[in-house]
Amino acid sequence: MPVPTIQWHDGKVRLIDQTLLPNELKYIYCGTVEEVWEAIKVLRVRGAPAIGIAGALGTVVGIWNSKAESYAEFKAQLDEVADYLATSRPTAVNLFWALDRMKATAEANEDKDIFILKKILLAEAQKILDKDKAMCRAIGRNGAELIRDGDAILTHCNAGGLATADYGTALAVMFAAHEQGKSIRVFADETRPLLQGARLTTWELMQAGIDVTLICDNMAAQVMKEGKIDCVIVGADRIAANGDAANKIGTYGVAIHAKEHKIPFYVAAPTSTLDMSLATGDLIPIEQRGVEEITEGFGKRTAPEGVKVYSPAFDVTPARLIDGIITEKGVARAPYTRSLAEMF
Repeated sequence: MPVPTIQWHDGKVRLIDQTLLPNELKYIYCGTVEEVWEAIKVLRVRGAPAIGIAGALGTVVGIWNSKAESYAEFKAQLDEVADYLATSRPTAVNLFWALDRMKATAEANEDKDIFILKKILLAEAQKILDKDKAMCRAIGRNGAELIRDGDAILTHCNAGGLATADYGTALAVMFAAHEQGKSIRVFADETRPLLQGARLTTWELMQAGIDVTLICDNMAAQVMKEGKIDCVIVGADRIAANGDAANKIGTYGVAIHAKEHKIPFYVAAPTSTLDMSLATGDLIPIEQRGVEEITEGFGKRTAPEGVKVYSPAFDVTPARLIDGIITEKGVARAPYTRSLAEMF
């Protein structure tokens, strides 16, 4: 990424407003917890790792001006802030992981002065951000080993620097392969209904000088049938203990197409995206989005008034369709119940 996706800036969370891309690159400054919540909810910041970072920094924003005089009063305020941020989006486990980590940090330092505790929490949020950068680079290196010179890769939604601290998960593999001098081509699904693939993934890849071709979501099977795809790499918002992976709606269908055409299908995600408390993907909560994202996409009505709408934001790809899960610790293979447990 030529510019950082999210960072702490003078008491506020500074982040790229991704709803404006690719037409405008603009930073916004969130100085209240409500502004951070709104940024997460309406996808100004999006992608599981980036949401986790926003949650951690948002927690700091929420308590930064606290007048609490005791730890008990301060901790109650912190818990209220974290619980509020947790309501912004239910599927991305990184958000809850980061919020729990901030709570645990406060509990481990309850003997500290409130002023010092605030500084400790800010440092912890920065650690989460810095660790995400390191994990993404490692994911890129590990995944690049799966990519051959001349490969064509299909990806769905956006799992690049915009979805993380600066390098991405699925796109990190492509960035790393490109930096190694491998000649690769990428096909990016547009990703209905909010077009993250069209607006964000193509923009990132073009910025990096990588050959990218945009296709509609319903073209993926035909492109595979024509022999244009060598592998599929996508990100994930939550991965269950058995390897079932939740990602942007439409990913499950891409995995089915890949299996039918004998094309390797990989998921790239940090271990913070693993939810070992869930035995299978059937237990992953699926966010429902507002009907207007389908009926009035980007402000233009394309469906009749009053039509019924069903709009899940994610689907779950069964582990049996996944050829490997690329993490910062290596590539997990089936049986995932064992390989993921060893990594986690």
